[in-house]
Amino acid sequence: MRGDKHDARLGLMELHVPPELVPIETDADGVIRVGGTRVTLDTVVAAFDAGATAEEIVQQYPSVTLADIYSVIAYYLRHQSEVRAYLAQRQRQAAQVREENERRLDPTGVRDRLLARRR
Repeated sequence: MRGDKHDARLGLMELHVPPELVPIETDADGVIRVGGTRVTLDTVVAAFDAGATAEEIVQQYPSVTLADIYSVIAYYLRHQSEVRAYLAQRQRQAAQVREENERRLDPTGVRDRLLARRR
């Protein structure tokens, strides 16, 4: 009776549960985004780690569905070491970009120069 939708012995319906894909995609820049939106995995994990519930995350980022947030949180909880490694890599990349920008563009006096333009 494995393929039956109904188990006559118990009077219960069998529930077919197909595997669910995690709604995350890596964009052209290597950034993992959630549910086809601009919201990043980094953002969802940071909010969750800060104590936000899935509902609170959706309130902050309404372009993402509640089901997608729950799915991403479940993925994160099951794959914490891989996600943490990805997040650490992203932080290193961000620091490198920041350093390169500061080397190319001297931040000293930027505020004064911008204010001078307004006058």
